[in-house]
Amino acid sequence: MLAFGGCETSYQAKQVKPSGFLDYSLLRKGGEGEALYVYRNPKADFSTYDKVLFDKVMVWRGKGSTLNDFSQEDLQCLGSLLRNKVLAALSSDYEIVYESGPGVMRIQVALTELEKSSTVMDTISTVLPAALALSEVKRVTTGTHAFVGKASIEGKITDGQTGELLLAAVDRRTGGKRLEGKTSSLHQVEEIYQFWADRLSQRLREWRIHK
Repeated sequence: MLAFGGCETSYQAKQVKPSGFLDYSLLRKGGEGEALYVYRNPKADFSTYDKVLFDKVMVWRGKGSTLNDFSQEDLQCLGSLLRNKVLAALSSDYEIVYESGPGVMRIQVALTELEKSSTVMDTISTVLPAALALSEVKRVTTGTHAFVGKASIEGKITDGQTGELLLAAVDRRTGGKRLEGKTSSLHQVEEIYQFWADRLSQRLREWRIHK
């Protein structure tokens, strides 16, 4: 799945904690422009698919998970938001369906981390040069700025008829440093969602053309 002029709107983190949603034995460390960990079935022919079935986004949390800081209602809304952004990005290339069958790709995604930004401290550390410099050092070292929103997902795409695994990925992204959207603590999470949606759409379009 998964950088935005001026300052980037989100960055890929340097590491992600596995949640248990996927079979990690199949995954390899992602290269430039890829998710942190990925698997692509070498036999998959993405040109044979013209429909998408996207299951309800799951919440996959363990002890100490940042997801525990959200109400169940908020998590349902945030899961729906991610699903809607992905479907909107794919709708120009695929028919959106609600049951499995021939030519259907089934997408299953789990949210494994969500963290709001600290709007006041994020703004201060964006405006003040010294604070911004320190935040940039932190990003280079750890992959994440200070006081920004964060999100992690694990997802897989299977053949809607046979269940064969076509693609799997684990990724974690964090917000960038810019003033736009600072009034909302979830604005950066939305931007991360949009990045994932656009990147998946781009990759699938490329794979349909180049088998």
